[in-house]
Parts: sequence; structure tokens; C-alpha cells
Amino acid sequence: MTDQPPTAETDTENGTGTGTVTEPPTFPSGCPLTYDEEPEPTFPSGCPLTYDEEPAATPGRTAGAGTGSGGGPIRLHGPEFAADNASFYARLRAEGPVVPVEVAPGVRALLVTDYRTALEVLRDTDVWSKDPRVWERDLAPDSPVRPLLEYRATALFVDGEEHRRYRGAIRDSFDRFEPHVLRATVQRTADKLIRRFAAKGEADLMRDFALGLPITLFSELFGLRIESDRLAAIVVGQASVRAGEAQAAYAEFVGAMTATIEAKRAEPGQDLVSYLLAHHADLSPVEVLDELLLTVGVANDPTSGLIGSTLMLMLTDERYSSSLTDGALTVHDAMRVVQWHHSPVGNYAAHYPRRDVTLGGVWIDANSLVMISFGAINSALAPEHPEEAGNGGRAHLGFSAGPHACPAKTPATIVAATAIERLTSFLPTLELTVPTDQLTWREGGFLRSLTSLPVRFTPVNPDQAGATPWTPGPVAAGVR
Repeated sequence: MTDQPPTAETDTENGTGTGTVTEPPTFPSGCPLTYDEEPEPTFPSGCPLTYDEEPAATPGRTAGAGTGSGGGPIRLHGPEFAADNASFYARLRAEGPVVPVEVAPGVRALLVTDYRTALEVLRDTDVWSKDPRVWERDLAPDSPVRPLLEYRATALFVDGEEHRRYRGAIRDSFDRFEPHVLRATVQRTADKLIRRFAAKGEADLMRDFALGLPITLFSELFGLRIESDRLAAIVVGQASVRAGEAQAAYAEFVGAMTATIEAKRAEPGQDLVSYLLAHHADLSPVEVLDELLLTVGVANDPTSGLIGSTLMLMLTDERYSSSLTDGALTVHDAMRVVQWHHSPVGNYAAHYPRRDVTLGGVWIDANSLVMISFGAINSALAPEHPEEAGNGGRAHLGFSAGPHACPAKTPATIVAATAIERLTSFLPTLELTVPTDQLTWREGGFLRSLTSLPVRFTPVNPDQAGATPWTPGPVAAGVR
């Protein structure tokens, strides 16, 4: 093994790995505990485990899911984390490959901060489960993490054959939208949003564009029976760390999706809901509802975050700002840098060990919450000069890895890149109206997204010469 960073091909591999995530610990002579044995009620001096105690902490390592070397779990929520998560991620990496954190008020987890350790978890389905039902027994009914971590019968929370069934239904249904159809639909959606502010000469690109584009697109592709602006507000509300706000948004979301399913059962169309209902996996209406909650809820925030952060980079970093006009570096170059430094999914990929294990030198009880820090891992993999030849292939875990890797990586990339290209082609004079250090980020440890991105530009009017957002967009056929 060399010291060179892994290549991009490494992180997207869906292999099963070695099937082992732990190494047997070394114990003093006479200690009755080995890797495969149960502890006895008495132990010699120096044995790291007693019958009713957790293993003692060692320098640079953590015992159990309680405290870190600094005396308490690192908080991945609140304004301090949102304002400077890079410093938090550096501290997490310094603590070790597996670190105790608080992901929301009162909700603790162990966070994986190392690339290769993360791959052990993501690939080894014999040791690591995605099913949270044992862990969530002690979760408060009004916990703000329930919308993101609570069990639902979807590909994100199940294992084995059940996972393959759900994932296959989602993958096959998405595959019925041809790439050129998706691009054309994104262009029309972007044009619709741009028309609302193009003549004003100013906009908040998060509020007016990035947040609305994915959910407006989903409304069309998925056949959703809810106004797109309201749906966007609901999805954002689900990620709130405030229990009441998150729960209310989730309840409204379920109601809207249920109404859509009933309508499509009565009158199918060429849309994702109809495709899921008709798929040979024979999903029940309840299962389709859970797949919709997963797909819309999980896909919207990362996509809007990727669009907003990429636009910020192109407007503030001189290495990429020229992309707006002369194509010196592409939108895809900027999107890759965002995955390294502002991962839209900062900390997620919840896993639960099926048995007591050690990972990265840390003892972990069965059914404990273990999450992957994509933010900490990706920023450590980032090259110092990403614009130089050869650095575009550096790895990141922006779309996760293993059998639970994002099944819609290609569609998500097409959506974000097409939307950004459409916006910058119509409004090439975009510039920020505030200093970069005054931009703020949404609170919460799971997702990374700007709260606003205020800009000004040369206004575009519907009656001016040349192509404008009011020009009829492309119409593409090809849904299968």
C-alpha cells in the first residue's frame, strides 16, 4: 500500500470487502477475553474489559460511545459547527478514525473520520446492518433525527434480499427516464425559475434557484400532487434540529405523498410514482410511500446544496470564476471541489453493528449508531491544487460506497450540472453582493448547504434579442 490517495474508481466500487472490520485485540497474559470468547466474571490486573464496565480509554482512542479524549462528544450541530465545520473536521480526524459525537441535542453516535475505515463499514454487510430498530427503541418520540434515522421499509434501512428488492425498484424506475429527457426537463425547470428574477438584476440564488430546482423537477418527474414551493419548504423543515419543526414537516410530507399515491393508483401516468406501483417488485402502497419519502427527502437537500455551493465557488474562487464566461474550468471541476470541501451530505450513512466489535481501535457495542463523516473524509482527500492535471481523479465519498451507495449518482450529477450551466449561460455577469465571510450555512450536522447566496447581474428581459429564459425550452421524448 502506498501513501498516495486512492483513485476515484476505488470509492465507487461496490465490492463486499474482506468481510472483516476488526482485528483481535492484544490482551495481557491470563486475560480470559479473546476476540471470540465471552467475558468471565473475574479478570487479572490489566485486562481491558471487566464484566460490567466498558473498556478503558487509551490515548488517542475512545471507549464506547460516551466521551472523547477532550472529555465529551463533539457537537455536530449549532451555529459554531455550521460556521466553521472545517475546524471541527480537523479536530475529529485528530481524535482518531472513530470518534464520539452528538449529532443533535441528546443524540450521540460514533463517527468514522477515516477513508479506509469508512470503506470497512460501508462494504461489510456481514458485520454492519442498516436496520435501526433496536437502536431507536431509546430514541425520544419527538427527536429531531427521527425523519432522517427512523426505520422505514426502504432501501436505506434494510439489508440483504429486502434491500436488493427495494433498490432494484428505485433503480429500474429511474432508468426509465433517458438522460437526454432528464437534461431537457432540467433546462425547462431552470428556465421557469430564472424567469421569476431575470429582469430584476438581483436574486438570492439559494432561495430563488438552488432550493427550488430539485423539488420543482421532482414534482414533474414524479407526478407529485403538491405545489413545488410548498414541497421545498417541507423538505427543508425535515432537516431541522428543532423537534417540533422537523416532526410537523414530516407529517405534512407524508400527507402529500399519500395523496399522490392514491391519485396514481386510480390514474397511472409516465412518472416515478406510477413506475414504482407497476414494478415487478410488487410494492404495496405503503412501500411506495416509504420509497417516495426516501427519494424526495434524501435527494432534494444534497442536490440543492451541491448547486448552491458550486455556484458560490464559481463566484468567489478566481480559479473557477472564469468558468462563468470562458470555460477555463468546467462546472464538473467545481462540483468535484465542492464534494471535497463542502460535502452536501456531511455526516450520514448510519450503520449498526450486529455484534460487539472493535473498529479503528474503538470498542463498539452491538446496535450502536455509527455514522460516516463524508465531510471529514472528503476534505482530507482533497488535493492542494485541484485545478492541476490529474487531480480530477482523486477519490471522494460524496455518493458513498458499497451496496448502499447512492443509486442515482448519474442523474444527480446531470441535474446539478445542467441547472448551473443553464443559469450561468443566461446570467454570465453574476457576482456576489456580500463578502464571502458573511455567507452563512444551515445548522445541523447531517447536511451542508448555504442559507442564502445574494447576487446581482445584468438584467435579462423577455423582449431582448437572442436566447432568454423565456425562449421555449427543449422538448424531449424518450421515457421508457
